Amino acid sequence: MKTYGTYFQNDPDRPLCYGEVNLIDPPRRRLRGEPEKRGIEAVPVFCGFCGTDLELMRMGRRGELGAKFPAGEKRLINGHEGVVWVPSEDRFAIVLIRGGDSADPTRYTEDETYFEYGCDGADGIFCDKGFFHPDMLLHLPEKYAGLKKLPLSLAKKLVFSDPYACAVFQHERMCDIGAAQNFRVIKAKRGCSAAEAMERSYDATFERTVIFGLGTTGLFIGDQIRRNHPDARILFVARSAPDSKKARFAVEEFNCEYLCSNGLSEPQTAAAIVEALGGRASMFVGTSGSAVEHRVAFKEKVLGCNGIYNSFSLGPQITFDTMPFGFENHVIMASINFTRAHMQTAIRILCESRFDALTELIDKDEFTADPIGAYENKIYAPGAPLKTAVVWNETYIDRKV
Repeated sequence: MKTYGTYFQNDPDRPLCYGEVNLIDPPRRRLRGEPEKRGIEAVPVFCGFCGTDLELMRMGRRGELGAKFPAGEKRLINGHEGVVWVPSEDRFAIVLIRGGDSADPTRYTEDETYFEYGCDGADGIFCDKGFFHPDMLLHLPEKYAGLKKLPLSLAKKLVFSDPYACAVFQHERMCDIGAAQNFRVIKAKRGCSAAEAMERSYDATFERTVIFGLGTTGLFIGDQIRRNHPDARILFVARSAPDSKKARFAVEEFNCEYLCSNGLSEPQTAAAIVEALGGRASMFVGTSGSAVEHRVAFKEKVLGCNGIYNSFSLGPQITFDTMPFGFENHVIMASINFTRAHMQTAIRILCESRFDALTELIDKDEFTADPIGAYENKIYAPGAPLKTAVVWNETYIDRKV
């Protein structure tokens, strides 16, 4: 079966194209121990753009995408954020993008494999129709059963399902690491039982939290921390002006503080962070994609004793002086992706959120006419919206709601 969509290829001039593509439907396994299943047809309705797509396009320009293509193919239909319509089940669905021959595709080990729709080994959703594993088409909450047209406002929220699920996983991991890191300190200070210290450690982990970066990842992690730790002191740090849309959104929605670092040196940034928090950070979350964040945390000593550095930036290298790192008992952790349970939690939270305010649209014809130009000159150009999405199939969208 053929469809029209955008796809990556190894080409220095045309690493991303729009045109007719031959669809494939190999059997896939959602988890280790489950049977392989062929996909069922779904119609992409609303698609979001992710920074991963931009990086894959750059890899295609450098001829580095071979390992990402589906087996036997020389192209990959991109896109992994959005909502699809499943004709055979008469419902909307969110595609769970990661599966494979592993017990947990998020934490796969050396003898396991994985695939990701639109990213690695499996075609994504920037197309008129596609095939997806039937157990990886997640349901919307029960209140939306029977919906024939998706309200545009709801679509703008659900486009964040993947990154928000990632934030749910991030919070889970920070709690796991934080409890192990902090409970003995709390036990010694309070003279309490290990069980009580472990319970108290979850909130103590986020007592003074820095989130360095104001993209969707940072915002969603901040939302997760605030929802689960109401007394946490949260400080966002970024270059955006305090009156920018995303800075105001963070302050108002998450009851947090904001520091604009634009024009500040790294020592000045560090001093301002410590002053704003009333002490050094217990948790430092790096989401800016800049090497500045680790220098502020370690070299400028924003991260406090027994503090945790959660690296979520893709690209920067982290360096630190081993002497204070060891004596101050720092921990560096990292985690990406999510499980089905994280995605289901994300869908439920997003449906009741105000995150649609952060999504803006690009016209489909504008995008398909020049997908490379759209990525480079609009979607990820300076001053671009926090999230850009496209209505891929108007038939299933209600723009009035």
